[in-house]
Amino acid sequence: MILALCHISLGQQLNLYWIHKVGVLAALITTVSGVVSIDDVWGDEWDIILISLQSTGPFLHIGALAAVTALGWLVAEHVVRAERTKFHMILLLVYLSVLLALYMAPLAISSPCIMDKNSLKSRPDVIGRRGAPMLAPENTLMSFNKALQQGVSSLEADVTVSLDGVPFLMRDRTLKRTTDIAKVFPDRQHEDASLFNWTEIRSLNAGQWFLENDPFWTVGSLTGRDRNRIRNLTVCSLVEMLRLAARANRSALLYLRRPPPEHPHYKTWIMDTLWAVQRSGISQKRVTWTPDTDRGRVRGLQQTSLEKLSVEELRHRGISSLTLRYSQASNKDIQDFLANNMSVTVYPVNEPWLYSVLWCSGVSSVSSDTPQVLRKVPYPIWLMSPDKYCLVWITSDLVSIAIVIGIFIFQKWRMSGMQNYNPEQIMLSAVARRPSRDVNIMKEKLIFSEVSNGVTSTDEHLYPENGYDIGQYK
Repeated sequence: MILALCHISLGQQLNLYWIHKVGVLAALITTVSGVVSIDDVWGDEWDIILISLQSTGPFLHIGALAAVTALGWLVAEHVVRAERTKFHMILLLVYLSVLLALYMAPLAISSPCIMDKNSLKSRPDVIGRRGAPMLAPENTLMSFNKALQQGVSSLEADVTVSLDGVPFLMRDRTLKRTTDIAKVFPDRQHEDASLFNWTEIRSLNAGQWFLENDPFWTVGSLTGRDRNRIRNLTVCSLVEMLRLAARANRSALLYLRRPPPEHPHYKTWIMDTLWAVQRSGISQKRVTWTPDTDRGRVRGLQQTSLEKLSVEELRHRGISSLTLRYSQASNKDIQDFLANNMSVTVYPVNEPWLYSVLWCSGVSSVSSDTPQVLRKVPYPIWLMSPDKYCLVWITSDLVSIAIVIGIFIFQKWRMSGMQNYNPEQIMLSAVARRPSRDVNIMKEKLIFSEVSNGVTSTDEHLYPENGYDIGQYK
């Protein structure tokens, strides 16, 4: 498209060959199929585009303003011509409308990072989501140790209950993805993870899959010692993880999955989990409970909701915090909850720009798969006061207006000068320094051109019945 615009700006035709048309069609088909595939696999991630505008909106506005201002060169070249048509006027109207919309766009741009520096809250705490899953297999003791080394304030884990009532950590419904169950129990690899007893679960390897699949392309950066440790990892129990958090003086956030109805501990799974919390020795005030079922039986634990409820409903249930997906937590919602003394945790937050936006929004903590990345963000990526942003906005608009007016004036002057010459005169002036013989030839062409114009206006009028042919006359 850029190459095509360059051709048009020079007045050249786009003589597309068949290979060009095939290439454009192939690129179009590839793009459409790619977008459809992305929508099918990650359809719930489209919200990140709107959220990203909170971080990039002011800069995209300046970039779009610069591009449209530069486009004024092509628009002016077509509009200032003497033979204006309705198309030229429509083109000018559309261009000015787009330009005016961009001038006023900052009125619709809302970013929490446009704020006074003194209003910035303290740095949000980082929660190790399943530990540090990019540095070690998720939900393993090594992963939680790695997260603590990155300075996390809390450990987040997925809990289910084994067939004999032992709470252990497993994200998936089955053991197939994160263990070697296909080798140890090939006939049972599709069974629910909670239908295995603790001895069977403990016999599985929980680290080899990480080295073989390299899900985050980080295995190459691991030391030989870490790789050897990963090869011998086993499934982690809830008690082991809580004891680690207690020794490090950290908190724990638990996501519990209820076992299926045929499970022998289907009705006692909450008590089994509470018993594991007591055995670990961690303070109950350091454990956050997420399930909405049987909250009355776990009053000693911290309560958080995974559902965005009203403030009145949260208070009625005795909940003082929310844990929301980033797509559910708008800046307005966060401010409303904070104004009512409700702390907000957002997940998953893996990129510095998203962490910066949420920091400016005032969230108290974020849950991240990449604590090693967020550790390197000591301050929001950018922060601008409203007065400074208004100055940038007005200055960029004034500069753009001046440039556009200058472009139209220059193009008008340029085209008015060109209208005083026909093509032969322009060619004659271009070869003024050539030998006299070439100059004489150009003069003759110019004379013949003027004569032919005279024939067109006189002889054809005088002798229309003769069928006068200008070509023959010349």
